[in-house]
Amino acid sequence: MLKIFKKFLISLLLLSPFALCLAQSNYPSKPIRWLVPYPAGGGSDFLARSISQELSSLVGQSVLIENKPGGNTAIAAAETAHAPADGYTVLSADNGTMVNNPVLYKNLSYDPVKELSPVTLMGKFPMILIVGPEFDVKTVAEFIAKVKATSGGLNYGSAGAGSPHHLAMELVKVETGLNMTHVPYKGASPALQDLAGGHIPAMMVDLAAGAGFIKSGKVKALAVANTSRLAQLPDVPTFSELGYKNIEAAAYVGLVAPIGTNSDVISQLQKQVSTVINQPNIHKKLTDFGIEPIGSTPQQYQALLKSETVKWQKLIKDLNISLD
Repeated sequence: MLKIFKKFLISLLLLSPFALCLAQSNYPSKPIRWLVPYPAGGGSDFLARSISQELSSLVGQSVLIENKPGGNTAIAAAETAHAPADGYTVLSADNGTMVNNPVLYKNLSYDPVKELSPVTLMGKFPMILIVGPEFDVKTVAEFIAKVKATSGGLNYGSAGAGSPHHLAMELVKVETGLNMTHVPYKGASPALQDLAGGHIPAMMVDLAAGAGFIKSGKVKALAVANTSRLAQLPDVPTFSELGYKNIEAAAYVGLVAPIGTNSDVISQLQKQVSTVINQPNIHKKLTDFGIEPIGSTPQQYQALLKSETVKWQKLIKDLNISLD
């Protein structure tokens, strides 16, 4: 009997890799929970919901979007990091989540390097310098001259402390030698409302959030912090064209999973999401909204995170920015 039992155990051990492989090949076999660390209605939420609807049809399982705002994305990030590493809990992660938070906070509830695994970069949100209607400038040169001529400098708004919008303007300040004071808002929408109302003179914004205000003439776009002009704003120059080659900033939103998620599952998920992003109707939908669709490999996303970490963590440390 003992020999028979030992043979049975050995058989189970030999079969287990096959069983694991079979389980992975059937991924997903149940609904996927997709956390978005922002309220419904914003750019990250739009990106996730646009992809999730088609993804659900592609894989034959429900993809459930769950909005978990707070903590500069840390609440949703920590929940994802501590979830089972099985591919059924994923997160929309931006620069704040993966790059900025570790140096903005002394005690962070998750570690993006040790606890979150890149799946794919989904979209890029290039930053744009915009001014309100009462701030009478038409070019970046006029903007810089006016700020420098103002005793004590001027205020600028952002979508929140530590957000890509906030840090993009800090980069502009460093590269142009401007004296401006940060006024953080709880999201881009209230900041844009105050900008259009003349309560703050300027801010950096992504096209997804600011397109309506720019196209309606409520605010004026002066320059794009991108390598090339945006198709939606062909008359707005890049900072590089104006001689500021180091001013390049964007919110990068990718999909991540808990560390330890099997590489085959990561690969399947990346291919599925990338397939959806590259569908003509989805690609156009995202582009029209102001998002540059991407759909990278995990390795490409990881390489971007490394380069962004070097750039932005240095800026944060040099300026001694802290959210504690």
